[in-house]
Parts: sequence; C-alpha cells; structure tokens
Amino acid sequence: MKQVILVRQDLKLPKGKMVAQGAHASVEAVLKSDKEMVKEWRNTGMAKIVLKVEDEKELLKYNQLAKDNGLVTALITDAGRTVIAPGTKTCLAIGPASDNKIDAVTSDLKLM
Repeated sequence: MKQVILVRQDLKLPKGKMVAQGAHASVEAVLKSDKEMVKEWRNTGMAKIVLKVEDEKELLKYNQLAKDNGLVTALITDAGRTVIAPGTKTCLAIGPASDNKIDAVTSDLKLM
C-alpha cells in the first residue's frame, strides 16, 4: 500500500511551498478514499512517495491515467496567496492503493 504525490518541476517551488502543496494533495486524496483502504494503508505505515513531473500537461496526463485505472486522485490548484499565481495546478496525489495499481500508472516517473 502506498500513496504517490506528483510535483511539477517547472514551477521551481520553494521547499516549504512544495511540502505544503504535497500535504494538501495527500490529505485531500485520503478524504476521498474508501475508509477500509485508508485503514489498511495506515496499518502498513502510510507510505508516501514523491515523484517528479515536468509540467502541467504531464501532471494532467497522470491524473487522467490514474482515474482511468480506478484510482483516487486529488489535483491541487493553488489559491495564489504566496509565490505562484492563483489557479496554478501544483501537484497531484494518487491513492492510497496497492503498490501494483499505482506502479501500473507511475512506474516511469523519477523520485523527487
């Protein structure tokens, strides 16, 4: 069981902003997920893997691929109160779900 968080590299987010955006995505995806799936994920350590995507186009591609494969997704759009423009899509959480299901969508991406 794991969750992956995809972060856009073209935005060059400061580390604190990147972490905050990833946290938003993680929480949102968990809130959308089946309670039994979340319980199983929690019991196995709540693994979260952060991966790189180039830009918004690639982020949206993986969002659609994950949805097409029946995975829960949470696409985060920033409010624009700090370092980026309002409406900027920053990151995407996929899962929690089984490693195999997530790897079928994201195995070609590199670690952050």
